[in-house]
Formats: sequence, structure tokens, C-alpha cells
Amino acid sequence: MNVWQFMAQNHTEVLELTLEHLWLVGASTVLAVLIGIPLGIAITRWPSLNKPVLGSANIIQTIPSLALFGFLLPAPWIGARADRLAILALTLYALLPLIRNTYTGIKGVDPAVVEAGRGMGMTDRQLLWQVELPLALAVIVAGVRVATVLSVGLATIAAAIGAGGLGEYIFRGLAMVNNQLILAGAIPAAALAISADVGLGWLEKRLSPH
Repeated sequence: MNVWQFMAQNHTEVLELTLEHLWLVGASTVLAVLIGIPLGIAITRWPSLNKPVLGSANIIQTIPSLALFGFLLPAPWIGARADRLAILALTLYALLPLIRNTYTGIKGVDPAVVEAGRGMGMTDRQLLWQVELPLALAVIVAGVRVATVLSVGLATIAAAIGAGGLGEYIFRGLAMVNNQLILAGAIPAAALAISADVGLGWLEKRLSPH
């Protein structure tokens, strides 16, 4: 039996694990966007926050994923549910590209455009919402794209703590030395990553200022 036959015969379980994977990635990406983009905006307004915020996000990226899951296990409320723990860990990993791209996008806006806005009497808030963010949107979406693809890959590790997802097949296949099981988890995960990359890449191009 090859991997395609296995996936066809177990299509219900494959679909269930894929939906679990999408839940982990979707929830963590939304949380990362809600946290990362405001932090990126904040460090453009208060430069003193730049090093602490970006430094903390960089440090999180250096922690191995399994180790981070282990560090979070004793956390009250979070560690009681594997899916909560996985979502928190994936959110932390996704912060760096979102913070960095938001900061880079806003700082990359032509100063002449910003000065023209100030000359028209626009407040700092108006400049942010009506000038800087619209012009930086493509760069911010590029950060969301990187964060999403990163989360799809890292979410497979979440199966190690019982959070579900396509990593279940991968870990089960490794334990049984079964390539079909490994591929049954790896192929849909790769398809999700490619789909997210292509879809958000298209959106990024559409939002690029011409």
C-alpha cells in the first residue's frame, strides 16, 4: 500500500488531523497579528522600546520548539490543555517576523510623503492610519506570510505534547519506522504551507504600492 492509498482509506482521520492543524495555525497566527503588529507600531513611535522588544522576540526564536513547549508546561491554565500550550508557543514564534516587518514597513515610507501629510495638518494618528499603514501594508502582509508558513511547520511538533495535528502521523511513523505514516502527515502539512505562501504572496503583490 502506498501513501496515497493509505490517505484515501483513512481520509476521515487525515481530514480531522488537518483541521486540528489549521486550528492551531489559524488561532496562533491571529493572536500573533493582534500582538505583533501593535508592538511593531509602538517601536516606531517610541524608539527606546526597539531593543527590548526585538531582542525578546529574537531570543524566543533561538529556543528549540520542544524546549519551549517544556518550559510552558508548568504554566497555570495554559499547561492544562495541550492545544492552548501549542497555540501560545506558536504565537511566540510568529511574533518576530510580524514585529520586524511592521517596523520596517512603516520606517520605509517615504519621509517626503509623511512631511506632506504633516504640512496638511494631519495628526500623528491620522498619519499612521491614513498614510503610513496603507503604504506599509504589503510589507506587513509579507510578515504575516512568513509567520503563517513558519507556524504550519512548527505545528507538527505540537503532536509531541498531544496537541494533535498532522504531526500525529509523523511521530507515529517515526515510532513505527513507517514511511507511509510520515508522508501522510508531511504531505498535507507541506500542501498547507505552500497554499498559505502562494495565497498570501498574491495578496502581498496586490497590496504593493504602484
